[in-house]
Amino acid sequence: MKKIDIENEEEKLDEQTQATADEQQAEATAAEQPQSEEEQLTPEAQLEKAQAEIAEWKDKYLRQAAEFDNYRKRVVREKADLIRNGGERVMTAILPIIDDFERAHENMDRMEDVAAVKEGVALIIDKFLNALKHEGLEKIDAVGQPFDVDFHEAIAMVPGQPDKMRGKVLDCVQTGYKLNDKVIRHAKVAVAE
Repeated sequence: MKKIDIENEEEKLDEQTQATADEQQAEATAAEQPQSEEEQLTPEAQLEKAQAEIAEWKDKYLRQAAEFDNYRKRVVREKADLIRNGGERVMTAILPIIDDFERAHENMDRMEDVAAVKEGVALIIDKFLNALKHEGLEKIDAVGQPFDVDFHEAIAMVPGQPDKMRGKVLDCVQTGYKLNDKVIRHAKVAVAE
């Protein structure tokens, strides 16, 4: 029985030694791992730190909001300037043509050759149309084309036309125009029925 008691005591001693070793190792590990910064700070210090972080985020938010507001105001101002002065380039292109018309008007009374006056006016009209074409304006071709509601407005239907002309534009009463591929005035046309 003494043998069993000795063995039990040895086992208890081994367990105690093992437990002590485990505790020492846990303490050593805990000592090696630094405590987190939050655990080291007092509640007052934690509160101050949180308030400083809140103030920093609030400052960032206010700066961002002010920056966006400035951007919005700048865009509105630029848009207003564009609307107010958007036609400046077109007007600058038209000014030389106005000068030509004024010169033609001044010289019309002195001119005896009507053909020369007509030729001069035709040249000015061509110059005017070329200036507008350069700015993105183009005529909508209508006569002989199939009727298209995207480009034409039918103001008359002409009956008694050959079958090959049905649904096609016979006459253009008012020229239509596109500005940068957008229809700004539909061509008013007569369509074969």
